Amino acid sequence: MSETSLDLDSLRLLTLVAELGSLGQAAERMRISQPAASKRLGMLERRLGLQLAERDTRGSALTTEGKAVCHWSEQVLAEAANLLAGAAALRAERGRDLRVATSMTLAESFLPGWVAELQRQSPGVQLSLKVTNSEQVAALASRHEISIGFVEGPAVPHGLSSRTVATDRLVVVVTRAHPWARRRQPVQLAELAATPLIVREPGSGTRETLERVFTRAGLQPVDPLMVLDVNAAVRSAAAASIGPAVLSAATVEDDLALGHLVEIRLAGADLHRKLRAIWPKTRPLPPAAETLLQIARSPR
Repeated sequence: MSETSLDLDSLRLLTLVAELGSLGQAAERMRISQPAASKRLGMLERRLGLQLAERDTRGSALTTEGKAVCHWSEQVLAEAANLLAGAAALRAERGRDLRVATSMTLAESFLPGWVAELQRQSPGVQLSLKVTNSEQVAALASRHEISIGFVEGPAVPHGLSSRTVATDRLVVVVTRAHPWARRRQPVQLAELAATPLIVREPGSGTRETLERVFTRAGLQPVDPLMVLDVNAAVRSAAAASIGPAVLSAATVEDDLALGHLVEIRLAGADLHRKLRAIWPKTRPLPPAAETLLQIARSPR
């Protein structure tokens, strides 16, 4: 069989073996069995006429030849990604199709106004929207499954381009019946870390931002009182006097105005954060996504 029959999955398997140092872990990452991965790597070696990896009980390591082939494979995979991304962008432009994913906070408090303005400026755009947490939005963008994503995490995921579209801040909220609501002095960050809180699920930008604040202060928070995957559920639990919650100020604006919740002053931490648009570095934004990005970045 000639070298021209190489398949991209075999090249990707080789790069994963180099990255993870284990054929089994590489197989798991590709969601195939280890015997299937071993067979695929063996076929690649036979096609090239080279031994690419050495296997033992401790794992798998690339040979000198394998490292060279791995380097070329990365270039081939990157160009293949560019080809697929370009084709997807052309399809999106041709079909006026805009696939968007956004974190919960942005979906509730920011995106509706952006989409309304997009429909005014580009009435022919066909928009599909997925609402999930920031970690999943980044995963969708990395797999080129969306045109653009919006996240609230404190860092830009690897391999993605980003632009800041807005700023936000987290607030600590309780009911008026909670002891913190009657305090004259602010709650210290160390006290917040020592208090069981109602929080969002792991992967949420809100949860990640709070955990990073604790980490930077050298604090280890206690286990959460309750973990919920929807902002509305967190608000409801806090309003039911179950315990303190930490949420975006934008999501509790009405609750604070109506007196259902009270914002607690916090000392020793800055809970401001950036909200970002993200998309793959290897993929140009289609026109509709570019328009949405400009709308999101416009002063309001």
